[in-house]
Formats: sequence, C-alpha cells, structure tokens
Amino acid sequence: MTETITPHIGIIGGSGFYSLLDDPSYLEIDTPFGRPSAPIAIGTFSGVPVAFVPRHGVNHEFPPHAINYRANMWALKEVGVMWVIAPCASGSLQSDVRIGDFVVCDQYVDRTSGRSDTFFDGPDVVHVSGADPYSPRLREALIESCRALDIRVHERGTVVVIQGPRFSTRAESKWFTQMGWEVINMTAYPEVHLAREQGLAYANICLVTDYDVGLEGSPDITPVTLDEIAATFTRNNVQMRAVLADVVPKLPRTPDPHAANALEGARI
Repeated sequence: MTETITPHIGIIGGSGFYSLLDDPSYLEIDTPFGRPSAPIAIGTFSGVPVAFVPRHGVNHEFPPHAINYRANMWALKEVGVMWVIAPCASGSLQSDVRIGDFVVCDQYVDRTSGRSDTFFDGPDVVHVSGADPYSPRLREALIESCRALDIRVHERGTVVVIQGPRFSTRAESKWFTQMGWEVINMTAYPEVHLAREQGLAYANICLVTDYDVGLEGSPDITPVTLDEIAATFTRNNVQMRAVLADVVPKLPRTPDPHAANALEGARI
C-alpha cells in the first residue's frame, strides 16, 4: 500500500479466520502491555478502511488463556479504531441453538481465571459498568445483516466464557445448560470488557460449531472435537464474510456514544 489510511473499524478473527483484507500493510506495534497476537493488518474491506488482527496469531500459536488481549485492544485503539467486530467459534448449550447458527450475544458470564482483564491496575482506580457490555448499535447492525442474508440468527444470548484450553466436563456443561446460557466459548472475555475500558464499541458474533459435550437425552449428538469445530467454521466462513461485508460500510466514522461514555463516573 502506498498511502496511509486510518481504519475506524477493527475486526478480530478467531479460530479458522486468520485473514480478511486484500493487499494489506502490516504494523508492528509495541504497547505498554507487550506485543499483540500479530502485526496489525491495515487495508480495505468492502471499500472501507479496516484493521484486522488474528486473535490466536497467524499460525494459531496462542491458546485462549495465553492471548495478549490487552495488547490486541490497545493496538486497535492506537491505529484509530472506534468499532470492533469479533467473530468467534462457539459451542451450543441449548437444543434450539443449532450448528451453523449465528448468535449475537447481549450478555456474558466470565468463568476464566488469571487473565489480565483491565487496563487500570492502579493507582488510577476505575470501575467500569458491565451491565450492558456490548454495543446495542453494532449488535443491531449485525442482526439486520444476518436477516437480510437469510442467515439463521439468535438476536440475544449469553456466552459463558471458560478458561480453556480444555473443553468442559459433562457436569460443567449440564450446569451451564440448566442456567439457560446459550453458547460457550474460550475467548469472548476479557475482550469485550477491555474494549469498553478503551471506549470502543464492541460486539461479537458467535458461530455455532458444535454441541459442547453433547445434549442430554440425545445420544446421537456427541461431544465436541477440534476437527468438527474447524470443519464447521470453514464451511461458514463465506457467510461470516458476507455479514461483515454488509455491516462494515454502514458503520459511521464517529464514536458510538454507548462506548465512548463508558468511563463517565467510573473513576474514584
């Protein structure tokens, strides 16, 4: 690329989603929290400046618990991003959330441990509200695109985020299902909260690849395997790209008030 462009949209690619842009340039960025998962790719997508980072690294070298989430989000903010779309592979916890469905989450439950999940380690003490973690405007844009493209989408949902890299036990999965949570994932937290601390509008779109450990009472539905996840995600990458291609041109070059005002009243 011969000229510098400022991307106002960032996309974080998950499992099976390691590249997006045509003819990108790459920025090596050092942050106060170390290096991001990969150099930030900057180019155009659907005619719009976009920054892209593969969450797990270009060769999937970072397992979920070892991703430098803070560096990824800091780097996106540094290059000018205001809106972050984060596709991620997820398992279903409910029979009506089928393999191949998309879920645009409105809530999460954090079951991770030991992850660096704030930019405010002191002495600046900041308590950011987590009540409504995802950008309503960005969520609605994703939902509308799924509808327009005739993709089966769940317009609300709670993702329970486990530490990984192991999958759930049957007892854990049964508990999550009984709680009424829709999908399970290993990376949706702390990304969303770190974006909020940075004033970035954030929404994930969960692509359902499996039924976690299976479904009680359905012996034909077997526990998840990595091969199953990869195969489903590969089949549905075309749909994911179509959604992104529809949403990206519709996002403004101005901040989302829901995100930009996240720190108001949060400092002690």
